[in-house]
Amino acid sequence: MAKQNRTNWRNLITILSIMVLIGTEVFGVAIAGGWAIAGLFELGHVVGYVLMGLFSLLAAYALLALWRRCTMVEPIA
Repeated sequence: MAKQNRTNWRNLITILSIMVLIGTEVFGVAIAGGWAIAGLFELGHVVGYVLMGLFSLLAAYALLALWRRCTMVEPIA
């Protein structure tokens, strides 16, 4: 017999709430940081957008690492 996995909705909602809260902050810092560095050194709009994109990739990686840690602490299934 196969073991039936049940979704733990309480843990899932907790993890999703954390991801929304931290994700908003991390992506806000990434975009503001790219804009600020480009403006501080007068690098232009294109470089500013590139920096925002690079910092957003770092933010996405940080959120992926956070998801993995959260699911280890608060198992979903």
